[in-house]
Amino acid sequence: MTIRVLIVDDQVMVREGFSVLLNAMDGIEVVGEAVDGREAIEQVSALRPDVVLMDIRMPRMNGLEATREIVAADTDAKVLILTTFDLDEYVYQALRAGASGFLLKDASARQLADGVRVVAAGEALLAPSVTKRLIVEFSKISQARKLADPASAGELTERETEVLVLIAQGLSNAEIADRLVVAESTIKTHVSRILVKLGLRDRTQAAVYAYETRLVTPA
Repeated sequence: MTIRVLIVDDQVMVREGFSVLLNAMDGIEVVGEAVDGREAIEQVSALRPDVVLMDIRMPRMNGLEATREIVAADTDAKVLILTTFDLDEYVYQALRAGASGFLLKDASARQLADGVRVVAAGEALLAPSVTKRLIVEFSKISQARKLADPASAGELTERETEVLVLIAQGLSNAEIADRLVVAESTIKTHVSRILVKLGLRDRTQAAVYAYETRLVTPA
């Protein structure tokens, strides 16, 4: 099935460049573009994309606000943040708001396409080493705040807690299944139960939750 993508950026060259790169990839189609967060929300409603490539700094409405509204609208669209290293705090907030991951703007065409596919498949874009390092940095920001309730982790079974830790370490369902020597379908069931019990949207929020509650600590 073709992955439908909406590109949101206030720079024409960025939008056109990503559009050309993604349309050249098998199984990916750019269905629209938006110049700011407000237009992104309108386009998500009209076009129903599978993945939204979202810039953060834009006029009228930034990507963080747009991400919150898109997630709150309970659409099926996954938000993939486009950013640079100097936007760590903004990216952290976007992940907590429901973004499924992020890419650096200097990502290669292959990394861009792979990121879109990973997010569209419902996985968190946490595997690349650079992303792991940034997630750790984000967790440090939250240590002085009570952004999550550690008590709610007590609702998880021992195996679910184990799976949550592995999610936070960036492992895919297949990798977790291999690590725990169980069927991948069993891991999918555990992940679904974890999200329901903790009231989380997806694996990305689960990973952030694990760091915030110090279930996983920076190495």
